[in-house]
Amino acid sequence: MRDVIVEIACKKPQPPSETLTDPIHQRLASAVIYEVNIRQITPEGTFKAFTEQHIDRLSRLGVDVLWFMPTYPISVKNRKGTLGSYYSVADYKGVNPEFGSLDDLKELVRKAHDKGMLVIFDWVANHSGWDNAWIKDHPEWYTQNENGEIIAPVPDWSDVADLNYSNPELRKAMIDALEYWIKEVGIDGYRCDAAAMAPTDFWKKALLSLDSIRPLIKLAEAWEPELMANGFDAAYGWEFHHLLNDIAKGSKKFSEIESYLAKSDTLYAPDDMLMNFITNHDENSWAGTEYEKMGKHVAGFAVITYLMPGIPMLYTGQEAGLNKRLRFFEKDTVTWNDTTLYDFYRKLNALKHYNPALRAGTNAGNLVLKADSVTQTATLFRSSGENKVLGIFNFSGRAISLKVPVAEARGTYKDIFSGEQKRIRKNREIQLEPWEYWVLEGD
Repeated sequence: MRDVIVEIACKKPQPPSETLTDPIHQRLASAVIYEVNIRQITPEGTFKAFTEQHIDRLSRLGVDVLWFMPTYPISVKNRKGTLGSYYSVADYKGVNPEFGSLDDLKELVRKAHDKGMLVIFDWVANHSGWDNAWIKDHPEWYTQNENGEIIAPVPDWSDVADLNYSNPELRKAMIDALEYWIKEVGIDGYRCDAAAMAPTDFWKKALLSLDSIRPLIKLAEAWEPELMANGFDAAYGWEFHHLLNDIAKGSKKFSEIESYLAKSDTLYAPDDMLMNFITNHDENSWAGTEYEKMGKHVAGFAVITYLMPGIPMLYTGQEAGLNKRLRFFEKDTVTWNDTTLYDFYRKLNALKHYNPALRAGTNAGNLVLKADSVTQTATLFRSSGENKVLGIFNFSGRAISLKVPVAEARGTYKDIFSGEQKRIRKNREIQLEPWEYWVLEGD
């Protein structure tokens, strides 16, 4: 029996809220985030090398927000591997000397700002490294077992020590350190690691304190709606990412995107934004590359992360077809020889920037999605006033003929990749080759 085609029409945009009246959040609503793995992005693995080799390139690619994995000194005690984890912080106000100096970091931020890009740092609030001075000076700031021994948050995270947020002095010290980088280096916000593992009431106070300095980007590595209700602007689209992986494996159907969108529409407020991605540092190193997990779905799924409501994110090397798991605790430089995807992402970035139908948050365009699990096709239509974006996807290994099943999508478009004019008419069948997709912008 043939699956019924699924149609989802998300709730209409709400009037702009106060959270979008400042320029930084207006930018975020149309932004593309790029995650920088400073250790692996250049052979040198330094701030200077990144500044010289990649800032201009990423600006031309159309990146808006540079998110840097932690740049703080890494603890030696209980270190994993040769170089250790970025997330084992030895000093919340220090700079990892392997990457360069504080002046080097300031220059990087200055040049990124000169190119019109925003900069956010990774913040590790749940745990510190075992060499952090807080362990010696303030052991009461850490979680201890019945024998008075400081413990890790979970057994596998043996290189870090769990912070105890029942201590008010810890909270003050953490907020002070968060404010330091805003004032000293002029960064534009934070991506907060394992945000749900720190108390929500801590985040509420901390983020209010940061916003009292100036409006900032606050991205939670979490999905919990209550975090965004208490100060975060955006969270991870983890559920959507795992759904795409499961669709690629064949364990879930395209039609299950329906329940995902319905759930998201219910859980999150109109001004909440989810970050969409096909890979990131955790997924790449521990779960596998997007090519391992998604196979021939990769390009089409990458497009969908741009067309779905939210903020698209690229990871270091994604635009160079990175097809290896980067070692997490060792030097493992990305190779930049393959430039075939640069134009692909540059055009998607431009579409995200300039077409209001793809905005995130309160001004998000209407969305109509029709997915057929039997033919493995999907049509995704976004609109905002006269602005239209239409994505048509064949996620099968066979050529297909289909009629666009969205009445509102009829009209004349330009293919953003080929520049070809295409007209979508009632009852007109279009032909798609195996794995082919069209991304059309209303003309």
